[in-house]
Amino acid sequence: MKQVAVVSAAAAAALTFGSGSSGAATDPALSPNAAMAKAYIDALVSHDASAVRFTPDATRVEAGLKTGTSGPQLSNDLEHGVQYQVIQGVRDIKFSEAGDVVTARYLLDSGVAGIRLMTVDIVETFAMTEGAIHTIVATITPV
Repeated sequence: MKQVAVVSAAAAAALTFGSGSSGAATDPALSPNAAMAKAYIDALVSHDASAVRFTPDATRVEAGLKTGTSGPQLSNDLEHGVQYQVIQGVRDIKFSEAGDVVTARYLLDSGVAGIRLMTVDIVETFAMTEGAIHTIVATITPV
């Protein structure tokens, strides 16, 4: 039983401090809307949503399924959601913008105990309202 606890603690540490984080520092080259999208992406890895602003009625749709129904729920998911605990890092982030819509394309690595099991290509479109995320539409493709 003691070995299981040690392995579980090591796995949790590896997931919490995973490699390849996009970094929490603000990039001065990003617009405020792109910086908010990046804060969301950073929170996927760090599980710290304190820098992410959502509208109260924010939604998220992934592969056609609604996975987020409010700003508070999305924040809670970023910080505590089991679905995000396997994320080890993100890389190769590219942003494009059209008005209040930001599209981010990036690679996301996931796994357990520091072992990468899968990389996926993610395209997320963020519709912003007054600097806060109002909607996210995500398309995820295995690499």
